Amino acid sequence: MSGDQRSIDEDAADVGLVDARGAAANKRRMQDIFSELSTGDAKPLIDSLAENFAWTILGTTAWSRTYRGKQTVIEELFGPLFEQFATTYPNIAHRFIAEDDYVVIQCQGEVTTRDGKPYNNTYCYVCCLAGGKLLELTEYLDTELLSKALTAPEPKL
Repeated sequence: MSGDQRSIDEDAADVGLVDARGAAANKRRMQDIFSELSTGDAKPLIDSLAENFAWTILGTTAWSRTYRGKQTVIEELFGPLFEQFATTYPNIAHRFIAEDDYVVIQCQGEVTTRDGKPYNNTYCYVCCLAGGKLLELTEYLDTELLSKALTAPEPKL
């Protein structure tokens, strides 16, 4: 290719359109996942997790740590969490913001625990995606509500 001939992709990369397309695809992917989460269906979320996925819950609660690996997230986070809920747990997104490989989601969950306690938490998730798969999720939430409404998970030895 001569110096005057450039591909559309090269021109798009120069002005940031490639990243914008990737950001738009990542945003759409998360919107699709949250469309299902709003009904309590977590399967599309689980299916989107990369095998080396990492979920970090910030704070100083018994739940706060980084869960590394898809299987670890399912067994050590989702299992102990969802077994405490009396019904399915809908999580409704209110805002999606996407840039490069990241999508930020503001959302609200609402459920009652098996002990009859309301667990209506507000979240901000910062998600990193690549190739349509979730690589990382950092969770910001009301940690006081988390500690009061839910039984702490058993520590892993």
